[in-house]
Formats: sequence, C-alpha cells, structure tokens
Amino acid sequence: MLQRQIPIPVKLICGIIYLNEEIYLKTKNILQKKFGKIDFESKLIPFNFTNYYSKEMGGCLYRRFISFKKIKLPNKFVNIKLYCIKIEKLFSLNNKRKINIDPGYINESKLVLTTTKDFSHRIYLNKGIFAEVTLIFKKDVFSDLPTTFPEYRKEQYKKIFYAIRDTYKNDIKNKYGKKCL
Repeated sequence: MLQRQIPIPVKLICGIIYLNEEIYLKTKNILQKKFGKIDFESKLIPFNFTNYYSKEMGGCLYRRFISFKKIKLPNKFVNIKLYCIKIEKLFSLNNKRKINIDPGYINESKLVLTTTKDFSHRIYLNKGIFAEVTLIFKKDVFSDLPTTFPEYRKEQYKKIFYAIRDTYKNDIKNKYGKKCL
C-alpha cells in the first residue's frame, strides 16, 4: 500500500563541547530561550577522546548533553543546526570556536546527530546540513554502528541517552497515548 508515514515528534538533544563554564552557561541560556525548558542536563564530562577540537578551541575541553522538554518534528533539525551554528559564531574569537553545539534527536529507535560535514554514511538534508544515525536502539540497548564516534560507544554516554530516551517515552505517552518500542 502506498501511504506516507508522518513521523511522531522526537526529543531534541544537544551535545556541547566547550572550553569554560561561563560560555556553556550563556549558551544554555540562549538555547532555553529558543527551544524551551531543559528537562535533562548531564554532569560535566572531560572531553579527552580526541584532539580534533584542540587546535581550534584549546586544551582541557568539557562536554555536556542537554535535552529539551518540547518535542519537535524531525524536519525542524536543519534550522536547529543552523541556529546552533549562529551561537557558535557569537562566541567565536578570530574565527575559532569556544563552543561546539551538536544538535540531534532521540526517538524510540535511534540517536541521530546533525553536522555540516559530508561522509559516506551521512544523508544530506538541506542548506548544507547532513544527518547521521549514530546509535540504534534494539533489544533494549543502544548499539554501535561501524561509524559511531568512539566516545558514543562508551557506557557513560549511553547511560545519558537511556535517561533521555526514558523521558522521551513518557513525553510521547503523555501527548499521544502511545507506547514506544
């Protein structure tokens, strides 16, 4: 049968890598004003999985994950990523970022991240923005893919995503009366 399936809304998350807490708190405030109440904030995590950002942002970087109460349709994520790029530019100095914001979403079956970089496993969305499935949820666990970033393979990160997914499942149940997988 030829029927389109309209997706249910998803849980907006942001993975944020930053140099200092002041910039993080300012960014968090801006994100809340744009996307609404934050319903999850991870503890501070030292970001020492790669040196990819060190030349641009400096050493001794940190990461946090946040998620937002208001669920969104997946087609909104091009504009969400573009807005996050504007925030990164706001805090940049001499074309070097002091904060990196990676928005994405969690639904019942996966974690998706948005990016400006193309690669074989990424799908072009629009306006220079790509998406990738970073983790899949099956048999009650988040499972890695061959292209999953090393830090996202760690149980420390997956525990965060389980907590956010549980909140998402409650959001969907409360809004639509649906149970997630």
